[in-house]
Amino acid sequence: MPTVKAGLQYSDEHEWVAREQAGTVAVGISAIATDALGDIVYVELPEVGSTVTAGETCGEVESTKSVSDLYSPVSGEITEVNPAVADDPAAINEDPYGVWLFKVNATEGGPLLSAEDYAAKHGGEL
Repeated sequence: MPTVKAGLQYSDEHEWVAREQAGTVAVGISAIATDALGDIVYVELPEVGSTVTAGETCGEVESTKSVSDLYSPVSGEITEVNPAVADDPAAINEDPYGVWLFKVNATEGGPLLSAEDYAAKHGGEL
């Protein structure tokens, strides 16, 4: 059973959110998502300076099994993308909670779940 990291918030689309400084959040993909996707081979991330809206697509994750949309769990402006992910997408499978995809200066949060609620709803364990 995939693990769910305590202390993070989660979207129903399987993105995690880590709150950082002054309204900035880091966004990644949960272990539940990486388990379902299989080996990730390509990631398309939003561009720095672009605006994202909570619940809307902002990129793509391609694996050996399928291509899935990447959703933004919050609204705001993209302040940074993780260049290491573009160079080595498989790193997401190796450490889903240690590899963030992009950072957002969040102006509004989407409907986010606690780690406990996300684990209960999607079959993960803390």
